[in-house]
Amino acid sequence: MKKNNFDLIIIGGSAVATASGIYASRRKINFCVLTDSWGGEVVNSGEIDNYPGFIQTNGLKLSQTFKDQLKFNHVDLREGVKVESIKKREDIFYIKTNQGGYTSRTILLGTGVHPKLLNAENEKEFRNKGVSYCSTCDGPLFRNKVVAIIGGGNSALESALMLSDIAEKIYLLTIHKKLKGETIYIEKINQDPKVTIIYQADTKGFLGDKVLAGLEYVDKKTIITKKLFVQGVFVHIGVVPNSSLAPKEVERNNFGEIITNKLGETSLKGFFSAGDVTDIPFKQIAIATGQATIAVLKAIQYLDKI
Repeated sequence: MKKNNFDLIIIGGSAVATASGIYASRRKINFCVLTDSWGGEVVNSGEIDNYPGFIQTNGLKLSQTFKDQLKFNHVDLREGVKVESIKKREDIFYIKTNQGGYTSRTILLGTGVHPKLLNAENEKEFRNKGVSYCSTCDGPLFRNKVVAIIGGGNSALESALMLSDIAEKIYLLTIHKKLKGETIYIEKINQDPKVTIIYQADTKGFLGDKVLAGLEYVDKKTIITKKLFVQGVFVHIGVVPNSSLAPKEVERNNFGEIITNKLGETSLKGFFSAGDVTDIPFKQIAIATGQATIAVLKAIQYLDKI
């Protein structure tokens, strides 16, 4: 039977868990990594060519490399463990999970983010029936079909570029007057004959009977409601931090992001955080791994002093 009492528990299943897990293992401390499922939002990334050490890779490959690195470093990775609550009493954290209780002297939370819902009419009804939030996961289902992507940032642009190799036609709808992603992505999108950009489009709802048939949007330039008939829609309008597990004593900002200092410390002593779940202004894999390295080293320093 595995022990459930540790000096450090890392919660998360992606870049933060990988970087912090490697450093914790090298320091030979008593720790484990808990995650409901491995991969996080990294898995949903398409082509990745801005992560140091890799000329070009993709989200699925990088996620597997992360996992292989933990295995190589003999990290106690426990998948399928869904953390339900974290409470601190005196100097110990008590973690309730679907597989029993854990205790730890410190916590490093790196749970990342999840896709933001559009909150449009019939959105929930058509989820997984034509409406998706993951182009990497569901894109192959729409081979040679007409699809729409809602959003104007990097995730939407990456989705369009990936789907260009799969779909027959792509409509990219953004509520803004211009695209807001990286210049290199915008240039590629503008040169792609499969992609038609619809600016200032405010998506209001989804159309269809049992399966998706299209969407309805308001053209903000003319205030005219229009319909667009497509077989699939991918929503990429931003993310929401997975910060609900953090104890109430942990301070968050107006977006729900965990507030940390430059060392990954939070307002609760012994509770550290890193990556996209925090208030770091730029959500990048490279930043998450660097932030995680700093946070775990500070957590180890904290353990040495108590």
